[in-house]
Amino acid sequence: MSESTSASENETSNVETPIVETHEFRAEMKQLLHLIIHSLYTHEEIFLRELISNGSDALNKIRFRMLTDRDVVNPDAGQKIDITLDKEANTMTITDSGVGMSREDLMKRIGTVASSGTLDFVAEMKKGGGPVDAQMIGQFGVGFYSAFMVADLITIDTRHANPDSVGLRWKSDGSGSYTIEEIDRKERGTTIVLKLKEDKKEFAEPWRIKQIIKKYSNFVDFPIFVGEEEVNTVDALWHKSKSDITDEQLAEFYKFVSNDWEEPLGHLQVNVEGRVSFKSMLFIPKKAPKNLYHDEYQFGVHLYSSKVFIQDDAKNLLPEWARFIKGVVDTEDLPLNVSREVTQSSPVFGKIKNILTGKILTMLKEWSVEESDRFKTFSKEFGMLFKSGLSSDFENRDAMIDLIRFESSVKEAGELVSLDQYIDRMKEGQKEIYYVLAENRKAAELNPNLEYFAANDLEVLLMIEPVDSFIVPGIPTFKDHELKSVETADLDLKKTKSSEKDGPSKSDVKKILERFKAVLGDQVEDVKSSDRLVDSAATLVVGKSGMDSQMERMMKMMDENFEGAKKVLEVNLKHPLLKNLIALSKDAENSDLVDSAINQLYDGALLADGSLTSPREFVRRMTELMVQATKK
Repeated sequence: MSESTSASENETSNVETPIVETHEFRAEMKQLLHLIIHSLYTHEEIFLRELISNGSDALNKIRFRMLTDRDVVNPDAGQKIDITLDKEANTMTITDSGVGMSREDLMKRIGTVASSGTLDFVAEMKKGGGPVDAQMIGQFGVGFYSAFMVADLITIDTRHANPDSVGLRWKSDGSGSYTIEEIDRKERGTTIVLKLKEDKKEFAEPWRIKQIIKKYSNFVDFPIFVGEEEVNTVDALWHKSKSDITDEQLAEFYKFVSNDWEEPLGHLQVNVEGRVSFKSMLFIPKKAPKNLYHDEYQFGVHLYSSKVFIQDDAKNLLPEWARFIKGVVDTEDLPLNVSREVTQSSPVFGKIKNILTGKILTMLKEWSVEESDRFKTFSKEFGMLFKSGLSSDFENRDAMIDLIRFESSVKEAGELVSLDQYIDRMKEGQKEIYYVLAENRKAAELNPNLEYFAANDLEVLLMIEPVDSFIVPGIPTFKDHELKSVETADLDLKKTKSSEKDGPSKSDVKKILERFKAVLGDQVEDVKSSDRLVDSAATLVVGKSGMDSQMERMMKMMDENFEGAKKVLEVNLKHPLLKNLIALSKDAENSDLVDSAINQLYDGALLADGSLTSPREFVRRMTELMVQATKK
């Protein structure tokens, strides 16, 4: 594993001098060590996380051993981690009362940098001409050496828990060699002394060390002291039984992980053992943060490995639509990575994501059935983001469709309904689920295409959130019922309840429709008599190749050069205005007036549709018509 030489001085002296062994790292190890020190960690402060993690592992080992065997050095020693800082000497000392290390441990676990197999791995990389980088050697646990990013010299004093063990000192400056010697150490455990670099003096400051511990190691099982102060005071609730956790503890823990001042809307605790093992505690906030839809918004799930912080923005643990969720996921199944920032590539993440997503959807389903007020709050705050997942989370799409909500023409503003609830209220013989897209509820209610549905007591879903325009095309049917926009031209509408007496003759209908088509020309796809209008004179509806007006507006916002398809103009032939136009068109002297009125009626429909591009012409023509109407 390494080349070794020994030396002893003052052999003729009466005082016995300790033998200091010097071990030289091989060339491959020097290369790997250089990579670890200079390349693998995004943040220098992570070295402390690694050292505390190692200390926690050592404490866990002695705790487990002492369950059945108390024949160890210092059996009554307190199990803790102490950090001592000396600003004058520019040193940091980390001591744990864990299981300690033997000479073999120092040689294999510390002296050889990484676990067995690393040399072969490096050799294979060299043989294949590939680079030796962090992502490739992530399976080898060498976090200890990250301390050389901040230290010029590292000294380890340790003694194994075995009663016949001896004290040992390991020392290295990271340049390629290390020494081992025996020392007189009475206590069990390990003490690591870092001689900090001149430009790393911040790590001898108590406030800085406390800050790092609270960020990365706040939930380590054992107390961590900086001087006389215990720093990690927040319990790792996700490791406790549900019955042992109070509501007050949940609220405080949520505030800690989320920086929110309110209590959460709800929480989910998951403990899974099997193909993948992990524990998690997830929270849904009461209110959506203001920057939820901004690109810079960060996911709120913290990733831990055995209570040691890995990452505070774990994107791969939840789908994009769930980025509002706060909490913690802790797994032992992550590889002991050199750079733990690379852990997103682990297949463990995919398994955890699938399980958590299913659990979240199950919880939301329970809320929708048993806790309507809580689910209503969720839909109000996060419904739009949740809906957006329908276009990306295809695996959970069916479960999500059951949970999306919309406003309704038969409900008060703010009251939301599901597709299932709509179906339950459908009229006898009704086959389609009707909806309208609009910018807001008022705009939806003023849409003339709703007049038929209001007159016939037919419910219409008011889709007034921007995301609705994008998700509806992806839900062509729900439980064998087609979703149909009230703005489409091919609606199968029965005759309105309003009286049809005094309606125009078939001949008059044919002539006035032909007149409209002649005047409007290729501005429209077609002109038809309307069955959907009750109070309005005309409306524009979607033709065979068109899209809803709201969707078309959004497309134009994204692309100023976007041109929507031509629409169908429907006219209400029972409306007084249409009756007047039919009468006027029978006299050639009124030709200009009729044509002007037709253009004005079309422009009015464009205005109501939000598509009018020539308001000045509309106002000019309106003024002329008003002049003629007021001549008497």
